[in-house]
Amino acid sequence: MGSTDAAGHDIVRLTAADVTQALDLSTSAQWNQNAADWLMMFSLGQGFGIHAVDEQGARRLAASAVLLPYGPHFAWVSMVLVLPAFQRRGLATAVLKHALGWLRERGMAGVLDATPAGRAVYAQEGFVDTWRFARYRREAGPPAPPAPERSDVRAIANADWPNVERLDEATFGADRMRVLRTLSARWPGAARVVASAHQTRGVMFGRDGREAHHIGPLLADDAASAEALIDTALRDAPGAVYLDLLDTRRPELLSWLQAQGFVFQRPFTRMVWGTRSAPGDTSRLWAVAGPELG
Repeated sequence: MGSTDAAGHDIVRLTAADVTQALDLSTSAQWNQNAADWLMMFSLGQGFGIHAVDEQGARRLAASAVLLPYGPHFAWVSMVLVLPAFQRRGLATAVLKHALGWLRERGMAGVLDATPAGRAVYAQEGFVDTWRFARYRREAGPPAPPAPERSDVRAIANADWPNVERLDEATFGADRMRVLRTLSARWPGAARVVASAHQTRGVMFGRDGREAHHIGPLLADDAASAEALIDTALRDAPGAVYLDLLDTRRPELLSWLQAQGFVFQRPFTRMVWGTRSAPGDTSRLWAVAGPELG
């Protein structure tokens, strides 16, 4: 069931049946999402879309937006996309306004990670800046010499999940265990903790992507623990790797990342709508889960 906005756009709810065309949207923008990402977002959140007829007379999914509710207070806004052939027709604005209306009706705030080009668009809709991070990429190829293995870095065990949940909820600002459980299954080699006895000093997840694996979220008490976790994931990565590093962590980790072959790609700004500050506490946060997940 859909609705029609003031401009006459028919906006519909997207489902798993729309994954193939949704993937066309993200691929046309050269984003890294794969079919599993879209399926995860549709299963955990709300996808909205606008269909339109292309030059060949075929009806296509022309624009999208996704909301991932994290509890009752806020939702992640992501995947605001338009096929190149349908740009500059107001479709992105229409589907974004529809998503924000969905949030407004429920008294929820919106949070997103914006590229420089998207930041101006979101600011027009009332989003404001909070903090920043940047994407770095390591190409496939011979890795740098691995760091010495640490005995306290290991795969996440069932007994670790309560500590992981507490640490991540305090950092992110909401319960996102369904996302983290999904990520741990997507790339088991990146689902790691730094732990001893009953203390968890760091945790990391990752996932496969369309053209690169992605490390994140990454939470750690110190740079040495963050490096040890990343090194473990790099040993398991089959090709290119992305990591979205907080600007505040750049002085502590950037030189080490560059030694592993990571190169700057582009900046992002975390923005909020309907609130003044981003949820959570970044004191243990090193790398985010990605602009589509938070």
